[in-house]
Amino acid sequence: MDPLRRLADRFARLLSGSGPLAAGRGFASGVLALALAGLALLAVLAFHFPEYLTTPELRRRYPVELLRQFLLAALVLAGSVSLVNATLGRTRWLNASAFAIVVLAVALGGHRVPVGDFADGTPYLGVDWFVLDLLGSALVFVLLEKLSPLRPGQPVFRADWQTDLGYFAVNHLAVGLLLLVTNALVHAFFGWASYPPLQQAVRSLPGWVELPLLMLVADLAQYWLHRAWHRVPALWRIHAVHHSIDTLDWLAGSRMHLLDMLATRVAVLGMVFVLGFSRWAIDLYIVIVAFHAVLNHANVRLPWGPLRHVLVTPEFHHWHHASDRQALDRNFAAHFPFLDRLFGTLHRAPGELPARYGVLGETLPRGFLRQQWHPFRRPTP
Repeated sequence: MDPLRRLADRFARLLSGSGPLAAGRGFASGVLALALAGLALLAVLAFHFPEYLTTPELRRRYPVELLRQFLLAALVLAGSVSLVNATLGRTRWLNASAFAIVVLAVALGGHRVPVGDFADGTPYLGVDWFVLDLLGSALVFVLLEKLSPLRPGQPVFRADWQTDLGYFAVNHLAVGLLLLVTNALVHAFFGWASYPPLQQAVRSLPGWVELPLLMLVADLAQYWLHRAWHRVPALWRIHAVHHSIDTLDWLAGSRMHLLDMLATRVAVLGMVFVLGFSRWAIDLYIVIVAFHAVLNHANVRLPWGPLRHVLVTPEFHHWHHASDRQALDRNFAAHFPFLDRLFGTLHRAPGELPARYGVLGETLPRGFLRQQWHPFRRPTP
């Protein structure tokens, strides 16, 4: 077998594998160096083609020089780790590959790529959003999952992580298209209901009232839509994609059918649009809901204390994903668990964890494309 074919086979096994990373052979650090080098190369390409590979809403606010320093640090760290490992003969094929990617990124300009004037309003992929969110989320939540796990011993690269990384990539790279479609649908379905005097009254509320009110309105909208996803058979076939996860961690929440994601966003943002909440409150809510959604799926146990009765926690939401019969169709709230208590769908089991996750009585196909097509296939009798 020629060297390139052998290297390709090794990468195929690496990307299709799961389980704990072997320690002591430069493998774990090599995987880290490879991931960091790959993200750094994507960042370099984003500097070269900002009009096509960066998100307009973000690039207007970037501290560019600070980002250049972060990119330099990533290149130095990935290059140093991979070079030392390769020199010492520790999983040489992996670390040499990581170092080669670092060299390519540097050859393309590294952190010194100049950014001149460029066209605005072009079609784009959110490569910058993908790199920044993947790096930031992994750093925060992988650390939390290792320091305080809900299920100790669960590996970072658990079974089927590839499918959820694919969802994460699509959700971020297609952010422009998703925003465009969401905004168009919100105005099409809810534009008629706007009432300026009501919107002005909402915007005149104190900030400490407006933001919690926005979160409550959003949670009420998603609560009832969420119940419909579970109770209407045709909708459940779409929502079942999200529930096909059988191992929960910070990446698992990304698995969601595109129709599920669009409908939920349109319903929630439609109510927010009708009531006329301030832009600052909407922007802050988007940050909060993004963080909260990742946290609720994460393999994390934190000392919530009395806050567990006020906010949805990972322990609360993990029961929503349980395939244990006593927990089916329970815990629909995204932020405030009192909604489930109020509407009779609360399930609490202090100190206990679900026996298993997933869709009861059905196994969905693996892979992004197969799962997107699954709801439209004829159900098996």
